[in-house]
Amino acid sequence: MRIFTLTGALALALLVAGPAAAQQDKYATNNGVKIHYVVQGKGPLVVMIHGFPDYWGSWKPLMAELSKAGYRTAALDTRGYNLSDKPKGEAAYAMPHLIGDVAAVIAAEGEKNAVVVGHDWGAAIAWQTTFARPDLVNKLVILSVPHPTGMARELATNPDQQKNSAYARNFQKEGSEKSLTAEGLAGWVKDPKEKAGYVEAFKRSDFAAMMNYYRANYPRGVGEGAAPPPAPPKVNVPVLVIHGMKDTALNAAGHSGTWNQVTRDTTIVMIPDAAHFVQHDAEKLVNRTIRDWLVARR
Repeated sequence: MRIFTLTGALALALLVAGPAAAQQDKYATNNGVKIHYVVQGKGPLVVMIHGFPDYWGSWKPLMAELSKAGYRTAALDTRGYNLSDKPKGEAAYAMPHLIGDVAAVIAAEGEKNAVVVGHDWGAAIAWQTTFARPDLVNKLVILSVPHPTGMARELATNPDQQKNSAYARNFQKEGSEKSLTAEGLAGWVKDPKEKAGYVEAFKRSDFAAMMNYYRANYPRGVGEGAAPPPAPPKVNVPVLVIHGMKDTALNAAGHSGTWNQVTRDTTIVMIPDAAHFVQHDAEKLVNRTIRDWLVARR
């Protein structure tokens, strides 16, 4: 078990950084697609990628935490969401384009690489960016989504995960977006002060685009007869995984063996009382854990 403490380096960073910095809206462009993102703080770059259904605002508490610790955070609206462009068609949401969006934001910030943080689809993008463009990622923070090898294993052998993935199969169906509403998508948001912002963000989003993430990228095979995905390359940067054990979409068991896929130190934090949106269900613990983990490897 890893115990995090307030290190001298963190104390100094907090002293130097002072109060949380103001947020700034920016745009990056990937092959003609504009990606909106919000920057806060100064220092080493941390790119944050949200999932479904979410937008950049999911990261506000973590952005404030890290900006006070001397980091520059850049939180994306992924394509199809909120203020980012919404290209039409399933092919526009294939993983290479999503990786390209992350690369565009890092380049727009004048950096060659960054700490990459992701939740849900953002975590899937973060894993895949680390495989395809290892030059872009110097540390990896994953919320909720198992390494693809572990996810494939659970989909092939774990009846609970097969059952829990039924929602994704439904999302892959033609016309699934017709049942979505902005208010319904924001139903998981518990903070009434934040919910209105989520509803507005979803009203600006493209529901078909949201479903295209699943159509273009979610594994379609189920059971032992499903073809396993190609083995990805080893991850050669430190990895932090945080998982809410009440997650009903992604089983905690999928993270077993993650350490076999990483050549550097691997930290896995399981939070018994948190569900899928772990960064909100256990906000203080998640933010403190990410902050201290990063500062210890600064």
